[in-house]
Amino acid sequence: MPKTRLTIEQQIKAAFDGLTRAERQLASHIMRNYPVAALGSITALAKGAEVSTPTVVRLTQKLGYKGYPDFQSIVRSEVEERLISPLAKHDRWAEGAPQTHMLNRFADAVIGNLQATLAQIDHAEFDAIAALLADPSRRVYATGGRITHALADYFVTHMTVIRQNVVMVSERSSAWPPALIDMRAGDVLLVLDIRRYENGVLQLAEIAASQGAEVVLVTDQWLSPAAAIARHRLAAHVEAPSAWDSTIAILLLLETLLAAVENLTWDETRTRMRRLEELYARSRLFRRGK
Repeated sequence: MPKTRLTIEQQIKAAFDGLTRAERQLASHIMRNYPVAALGSITALAKGAEVSTPTVVRLTQKLGYKGYPDFQSIVRSEVEERLISPLAKHDRWAEGAPQTHMLNRFADAVIGNLQATLAQIDHAEFDAIAALLADPSRRVYATGGRITHALADYFVTHMTVIRQNVVMVSERSSAWPPALIDMRAGDVLLVLDIRRYENGVLQLAEIAASQGAEVVLVTDQWLSPAAAIARHRLAAHVEAPSAWDSTIAILLLLETLLAAVENLTWDETRTRMRRLEELYARSRLFRRGK
């Protein structure tokens, strides 16, 4: 099974408690403005974070790098990973691929993704998201990009059974105004965005945030640009031996969120589900068992 390297953000989070005050200030600046902050000169980074250049050197060394140039080369490689095209992904995986069956190779990659995803999830962050989604005083909106929109639709299909006031927002910008006209401060927008990150998804998240919505982002290990405005975020590992990324780890997070919200709202949800079953029976939508 391939070993998954920690991202820069994961490395910083793991080392954060052991940093000095100035190093924490620098680390926070890097994470708030990643990757742009770390792509410039060491002087520009130090000035932007309002720390000294020696502080930059010390932080990179504490993260396990020889110095800022070594650290910056990894940042650049992460940027390349974010922008990689399906054709380039296929060619990279095809080079030197093991001679095992595709089922085994793909399953190994997916299992590695699930393990890496679960290992880095902050349980308190997850619980806070579930509580937001379960709060009946908040409307819940969901959207995604070209690929992840289907996952957002899947999430909304289940959430509308669990609770009321759940809205699917189309990826088409012309549909945003009527979808968001009733959005109030404190409502929740769940955003799904993985590489190659889409401008429309970011724009919609910015509009929602400007209206006071709590933006919850589910993204990949390299982090969508929408992470900069998200109140909460969950990152899933998505690499697979394919021209496309695997969304199985993201689906795990979504289904677990659904289960958590259902658990938090069960008294109301049970009544709602009973009523729904009555409507299904009257419409004769499903076949009866023999």
